[in-house]
Amino acid sequence: MRVEACGVCHSDAATVEGVFPIDFPRVPGHEVVGRIDAVGQGVTGWTVGQRVGVGFLGGHCGHCTRCRRGDFVNCEQQPYTGIHTDGGYAEVLIARESGLVAIPDELDSLEAPPLLCAGLTTFKALRDSSARPGDLVAVLGVGGLGHLGVQYARRMGFRVVAIARGPEKAALARELGAHLYVDSVAQDVAAELTNLGGARLVLATAANSAATAAVIPGLAPGGELMVLGIGDEPISVSSSDLIFGERYITGSLTGSTADNEDTLAFSVLQDIRATTEVVGLADAPVAYARMMNNEARFRMVLDLSR
Repeated sequence: MRVEACGVCHSDAATVEGVFPIDFPRVPGHEVVGRIDAVGQGVTGWTVGQRVGVGFLGGHCGHCTRCRRGDFVNCEQQPYTGIHTDGGYAEVLIARESGLVAIPDELDSLEAPPLLCAGLTTFKALRDSSARPGDLVAVLGVGGLGHLGVQYARRMGFRVVAIARGPEKAALARELGAHLYVDSVAQDVAAELTNLGGARLVLATAANSAATAAVIPGLAPGGELMVLGIGDEPISVSSSDLIFGERYITGSLTGSTADNEDTLAFSVLQDIRATTEVVGLADAPVAYARMMNNEARFRMVLDLSR
């Protein structure tokens, strides 16, 4: 595929910093949008010139135990785009047929990349959670993942609480759709959630283990903490906080190509978009540095036409 745009995601650090065992050289990037330039022998359902995307999961094998049970996300033979195969910080990318995502005509090629990872991750986690419309749902962190999580949660009909550090993000959180805002610096997050009746779901998008642990007592009985952000430290949990109230802690890893197409369709339907900064491919190092330094607002996108 000829790449038109590629998002810059924190997970790209796994390639750049060599976190995974990687056969270098390797091209990062797993939020890729472009057009099919050629198809391999036996490929059906995809045509030259069609606009497609490729996410973090590079395509399931269809043969392993997990695939045979329909669990394509946890395919045992699935490559990670930009880690096991070359990614989208490039003009051309080779992708597996089973890893392709159809891009709706209503989405611009510069709008779609962040939705293929950050959008998919938050949308699928909310959709597959135990929360139901009308429930209190808290989104921990209003950044690259969280600013999309707040939008999806509001459009899905939840009562949304945004949690972040400092008062400066309060206005943004409400603009994105949060009904309430909790400043984790000035307020006791668990106490605030408890006063609201307890959260049915906390979507932990911030990669901060201490902040994640602090919200657990604020879960309602039967409530669920779903972890999306990967922190450097373990999450410390009091067994009594889990037992008294029968609370749950789960994790969510991105989603399948079908989940990704659902994410894009819902984003079009509800007019949900990421807030992005766009630069050319030559400025990929600058974009990566801004992302790693938490300076991006909120997702960096590489425009291959520049």
